[in-house]
Amino acid sequence: MGLSYEDFEVNRTYEIGEHTFTRDEIVAFAQQFDPQPFHVDEAAAAASPFGALIASGWHTCSVMMGLLVRHSTAGSTSMGSPGIDDIRWLKPVRVGDTIRMTSTVLDKRVSSSKPDRGIVTTQWEGVNQHGETVITVRAKVIYGLRHPGAPG
Repeated sequence: MGLSYEDFEVNRTYEIGEHTFTRDEIVAFAQQFDPQPFHVDEAAAAASPFGALIASGWHTCSVMMGLLVRHSTAGSTSMGSPGIDDIRWLKPVRVGDTIRMTSTVLDKRVSSSKPDRGIVTTQWEGVNQHGETVITVRAKVIYGLRHPGAPG
């Protein structure tokens, strides 16, 4: 079995993975889900405040979620999320940018109404190849306990 509630340590940062954004995937995602001109049209993007094509923030979130599931929650006792508390798109993600994702555990607690599971609060960060933080996401995930009733 993969990660369970007990495996998460408050204040610990976990390396999740990285992804390089290509022009074609930026445009394809945006055409389907966020067709703003600076995501789908290079001429319009060049004339925008960004000066070039950029990825949709939702694309960046989706990539981060994919990394998280493939490299962290796959095989775990994850029961999903009750929601995201905060998303900040701090810098544009550009064609060719490689974003490295980490997840830091901010808090964890066993559910008072369902003591077989706990809620883990994390902050995800995406940092580009220049060391700039481009996105932060604060989220909660529910994980099953390996040993309900034990300290953890």
